[in-house]
Amino acid sequence: MSYQIITDSCCDFTDREYEALRVTAVPLSVMWDGENHSHFSDEKALKDFYERMRQGLVATTSALNPADWAGAMEPWLRGGKDLLVMAVSSGISATYQSAVIAAEDLRERYPDRVIRVVDTRSGSLGEGLLVWYACKMRDAGESLHTVAEWVKKHCTRLCHWVTVDNLAHLKRSGRLSSTSAMVGTMLNIKPIIRVTEEGKLVAAGVARGRKASIRALAKKFAEARCHDEEVVAIAHGDCAGEAELLKKLLKEEYGVKHVLVGFVGPILGAHTGPGVMGLFHLGLQR
Repeated sequence: MSYQIITDSCCDFTDREYEALRVTAVPLSVMWDGENHSHFSDEKALKDFYERMRQGLVATTSALNPADWAGAMEPWLRGGKDLLVMAVSSGISATYQSAVIAAEDLRERYPDRVIRVVDTRSGSLGEGLLVWYACKMRDAGESLHTVAEWVKKHCTRLCHWVTVDNLAHLKRSGRLSSTSAMVGTMLNIKPIIRVTEEGKLVAAGVARGRKASIRALAKKFAEARCHDEEVVAIAHGDCAGEAELLKKLLKEEYGVKHVLVGFVGPILGAHTGPGVMGLFHLGLQR
């Protein structure tokens, strides 16, 4: 089909994975020590990034602006391609709105081209799974309109279950009060977080200790799973051993056959810190 899928780097795929999917990914940026760094997916660089965070590094991020999106979209439009643009949740970033603004401007310059912008209401490998499904449908010959409508309909079924190891990062990002962070740290409380249908982060429970929090993610999956062509993704903040334990738990106790494992990239990792663990899958509902 004559259209190109464009997304942003919050999908947390590697460069090689984007290339294999034939997807264009627009990189967000992260800043620390007064320097701006474009999104990176190299494993060594990510491990170094999280290790520096353990040592006290504070990193900040910024959303894509319309010019960033336009720079990625226009070459494809000029070459005669229609576009399906899939953006990280508007509930956590202004990146989607920037894509909408860029598309409105480009439609005036390329009136014969189709540009569909979809708010995935997802992030990390949750957004990534939606892109993966969209590419699979594209490769099967489905039209841009069909794929865009499928993503819009199913994005609120893409479940996100997340836990973090250090509450200080949630406190710094404004998602947890200082008092709650202090008490939670003292009691070894690990929050279980989900993403709502509107694409916002909310509390979904707590667990006492790290191992219990990982089991809680698996239990949340079991409660919400739908078995429709089940593919599950795990994203982690430099805790690969624990991600493999979660993968093993899903396979041995819940019979999951297809599990993808990757890093949480620096954009979302800057807000969650090392030790973050996310579990993503299609469910009956979020």
